[in-house]
Amino acid sequence: MIWIRIAGALLMMQPAGMPDNLLIEHGEQIVADVQREDYAIPGADLIDMDKFDKLLHILDRRVYEAPENAKIDGHGRIVPERPGFKLNRRLFAEQFFAYYFGSGSSTIRVPRFTLYAKVDSELLAHLRVKQIGYYVTYYNSGNANRSHNIALAAKAIDSQVVFPGEIFSFNRTVGQRTAEKGYVAAPIIVRGELSEGIGGGICQVSSTLFNAADRAGLKIVQRYSHSRNVSYVLPGRDATVSWGGPDFAFQNAYNQAVLIRAFAGGGRMQVAVYSSDLIEYKPREVPGITERLPEEISTRMSSSP
Repeated sequence: MIWIRIAGALLMMQPAGMPDNLLIEHGEQIVADVQREDYAIPGADLIDMDKFDKLLHILDRRVYEAPENAKIDGHGRIVPERPGFKLNRRLFAEQFFAYYFGSGSSTIRVPRFTLYAKVDSELLAHLRVKQIGYYVTYYNSGNANRSHNIALAAKAIDSQVVFPGEIFSFNRTVGQRTAEKGYVAAPIIVRGELSEGIGGGICQVSSTLFNAADRAGLKIVQRYSHSRNVSYVLPGRDATVSWGGPDFAFQNAYNQAVLIRAFAGGGRMQVAVYSSDLIEYKPREVPGITERLPEEISTRMSSSP
């Protein structure tokens, strides 16, 4: 069977008696009912490839499932990774054109590629062996809105793995702080003045992470201080963030991946950085921390599954 692309179209030879519609199935659902005439160029035996590309785009969005990395739950147990899926465009095109040329079925079950998670259970178990950095800050747990935002942002960065040479961005990882994502209004600093804003409080999370990453000897590539001192870290040791504005970012310059563990609760924001026992790291002195991470924090963050 032969077809030829001519000026953005595909030569089509439609045999007599073929059904005029094509059913496209995904799972138990029919996601598209394609009419042959909708993809034909009037007056010519050609398939309109622009319309076909739009169909591919629609199917891409309907069948895409993002993979989920393995993570560590609140009890220190590893939750296994889950694969994702995306449209196999080449195989779908073969089946689509076979139908048009009379040798294929009038029903297509959407073919997909498997997308594998970047972080699997084995890697997580390998990485949480050696603690290379940590930091703890404190907040008023009686401020319910601020405490809520801190806990949400801490959960967003928890179990994140940063591979050798990779840059971790706080804004990219946490995403936009919106009411739809569960963030609420709490005090923020705007041009040196206290105000109210959605997501207020998360700068304590980014600041705690900064100090932990700095203690681990990771390369700080982007950090900005608030326009006024904050109470939870020493002057000059904060990292302000805002969506569309300042970001906090660091690069893993080591030859081993690193794991971020973060937890907020009971008025305490804590971050620890782990890696494998093969890592050769150079810690830095960071003011305002104790000699060791408190035992109950260390146990929660690195306990075995």
